[in-house]
This record gives sequence, C-alpha cells and structure tokens, in this order.
Amino acid sequence: MKIVVIGCGYVAESYAKTLDNYPELELVGAYDRNGRNLRAFCDRWSVRCYASLAQLLEDSSVELVLNLTSPRSHYEVTKRCIEVGKHVYSEKPLAMDAALAQELVELAKERNVYLASAPCSLLGESAQTVWKALREGVIGRVRLVYANFDDGMIAPKLFPWSWTNESGVPWPAKDEFEVGCTYQHAGYVLTWLAAFFGPATRVTSFASCLIKDKGIAVDAMAPDFTVGCIEYSAGVVARVTCGLVAPKDKSLTIIGDDGILSVANVRNDVCSVYVRSIPAGRWWAAVERRVNGLRRWFPGWDTEWHIWRRYPMARKPPPRLLGGDKNVDFCRGPAEMADAIHHKRPCRLSPELGWHITELIEHLQYPERFGSRRELVSSFDPIQPLPVVH
Repeated sequence: MKIVVIGCGYVAESYAKTLDNYPELELVGAYDRNGRNLRAFCDRWSVRCYASLAQLLEDSSVELVLNLTSPRSHYEVTKRCIEVGKHVYSEKPLAMDAALAQELVELAKERNVYLASAPCSLLGESAQTVWKALREGVIGRVRLVYANFDDGMIAPKLFPWSWTNESGVPWPAKDEFEVGCTYQHAGYVLTWLAAFFGPATRVTSFASCLIKDKGIAVDAMAPDFTVGCIEYSAGVVARVTCGLVAPKDKSLTIIGDDGILSVANVRNDVCSVYVRSIPAGRWWAAVERRVNGLRRWFPGWDTEWHIWRRYPMARKPPPRLLGGDKNVDFCRGPAEMADAIHHKRPCRLSPELGWHITELIEHLQYPERFGSRRELVSSFDPIQPLPVVH
C-alpha cells in the first residue's frame, strides 16, 4: 500500500525507522509547510517532496495518509484527506476536542474511508501480554488500576527545546507546552484500558499548571499535571496520572482479587509483565516473611519485598524497534490499518476508539468545562486481541 507523510516534524523519523517491519507499506512521499523539515525528511528517506498539500491530495496513487502534523492541525488536515477519499492514520489525538473528533468519525463513515489515530501501543507485546493474562483470569476479578505517565521535570532545566532528532529537526517544545502533556501522553495508557475493559462510563478529574515558566515563551501554558478517576462498566476504577513535574514513572499496576499485574514502562513495547498472587502461596509467603524480617537490620529499607514472577510474552517482538528509551514500533498502527483495508475488516484502532480517547483526554485536561464528575458520550465496539504467537 502506498503511503505518504504529512508533517515532517520530530516524530516523523520514528515512523520511517520502523517501516522496514512492514514491507506491505511503501512510503512514496511527504509534505510539510516547513521547507527545511520537508527536504531533510525526503532526502533522508529518498521519497518525493510534494510541493503543496493540494498536490499530494490530488495524487490518486496514494491510498493512506499518515497525519503527523501538530495536534492542533490534526482535525483540519484529516478532514481534507477524508474529503478526497484518502484513508487516514493520525497522530494523537484525533482532534483537540470530542465534538471535532466525532465530526471526523461521521465524515469517514459518509465517505467510506478508514480512519484511526495513534497511539498503537495496545498492539505491542507488553499490552497484548497483560490482556492475555486478564482474559485468563490470572489475578481474578479486577478492581483497581494505577496508570501513570509522568515524564519527569524536563523543563526548564533540561532545555528540551534544544533536543533534535537524527535529521536535525527540533523537539516542538512550544507546541508541546501549549497543547499539554495529557493530550500528548494520556493515550498510551487510555488505549490499553480501553482494550482491557471496554468504553469508560464516567470520569472525575483535576488539572493544574504547576510550573508556569518552562523556560521559553508560550501563548498559553496548558496544565502540566492531571489526575482522573475513570470508571468502567465492569466496576473497574482506574486512576490515571499525567505530568511534567514528578519523576519519570510510566508504570501500570492492575489489582485484582487474587493478584496484581505490573508493567514498569508502557512506553516500551517489549517491557516485561510481572504477576504476584494475593495471598502468596505457602512457600513463597514463608520466603517473603523471612526476607522482610531482615528489614530491622537495615534502617533505610522501609518497603515490603514481594516475590513476582514474569508472565510469558504473548507475542514475538518485531525485528526492528526504535530503541533507546523508546523501545517501540510506531508503524504497528498504519500496518494494522492497511491489513484491515486489504481484508475489508474493522480496524482494531477504530475511529470510534479515537473519538472516545479524545473525549477522555479533554475531560482530564479541562475538568472546568464539564463539572467534577462527567458521564461520557462516546463508545466503541469491543477491540479484538491479536493472535497469541510465542
């Protein structure tokens, strides 16, 4: 399938680097209104530079568009692509508010095109492994989830506006601070929860900007800390936290009647999944008691120690991941969409899912728009897990 990129900013290289995992995807061109970024991307990946968005949209050979523009441009660019019959995979979020996301969903249905949005990490090995464990009842009935995406205090002391990717494109600090870390990051945990527990029903949230001066001028600083309690129909409650203040913590902990599942980093597609039983088995409990009894000899050891076992991975990892502190495959989403188009089946990353995640994010970041506890409007059909492949 011939694909093109619109938006050759910081994240575009992450997609290009993992394209080799999917020979069915052929990157043929790109467009960006920033000429320098466009030339750098097209030269690096040997693809066509489109002179304008109109020229790209007029190319009938292009089937799928990757909308990698800034979040506040997602709606406009995606709408123009859908109107000319192009399938669209958009970076997160689908739009900047739920009403606009719903409009895109309805337009895609009207024009009979596929629409999806990142993140696609729910298709990764770690998420699929957690999901398999939940389906098998490893920890019994789920009661509570703690989901965190704290990215550390990156500004102003780490000067993030000086970061560049391998093409020399800078990290868009101003846009990131104005859009907000919740719009940028909450989707990584919210999509996992959507897969595991279905549509959320209610959300109660709090948001605040704790570091108002992050070192560069902005038009308006978005909240840099949000926390919400999200309720699901099965009686599960998830506490979701996003921020740019607390130390890095991208963990997911799922508490059930019979045990706990834990993933240290949801931003690592192949992060190990651990499980422990509640209560521990007889022999394991004896070991825990003996080890924890040693704490009285070590004044700094205040936390109880428990035995965790690694849960077997549900799927083999792809041959190429991004690496570094982002051991991820950005192109899983476009590949899933291309396969759905080819086989004329529903895409696991449905447009309704993108709308639902957008509604949740808007509630988390802007609770003042909705009141303290809000019923959600959007919904989506159950997501199908990937086949287990050891």
